[in-house]
Amino acid sequence: MENLNISKGTKEQQYQSLIPQIKGLLTGENNVVANMANIAAALKEQFDFFWVGFYLVEGNELVLGPFQGPVACTRIAYNRGVCGTAWAKEETLIVPNVEEFPGHIACSSLSKSEIVVPILKDGNCIGVLDVDSKELNSFDLIDKQYLKAILELFTSQ
Repeated sequence: MENLNISKGTKEQQYQSLIPQIKGLLTGENNVVANMANIAAALKEQFDFFWVGFYLVEGNELVLGPFQGPVACTRIAYNRGVCGTAWAKEETLIVPNVEEFPGHIACSSLSKSEIVVPILKDGNCIGVLDVDSKELNSFDLIDKQYLKAILELFTSQ
């Protein structure tokens, strides 16, 4: 499948339409970079998020992986910023206003809210999925639920 069917409706309906399409993109492809790139592109295209991308654990840092959006921070230290904190805690962080997050790393001043979901494989955090919005309060438990489901598809490949 090379085309994405952009759906309308509630956020939940959009995710429900997107997940089988992402599953189709991942099916039969075992290249991690290709799969991360397609997930980032599909999320950006469906929701028009400001920035969508992956950071992968490398030693004591997160290193930038495939993404969609403007240039980004290349390396983030363990337990630093939203991404490093989500990695350290191994839990999803929803930040309604990044200006209010202690130690937020501003890769772009245009980013106003953020969700970071750890990528867990075999009991270890191997990276994070980071999604930024130009609007405040863009992310909620619906995003958390469906982004985690997308990452479960990814890690099961």
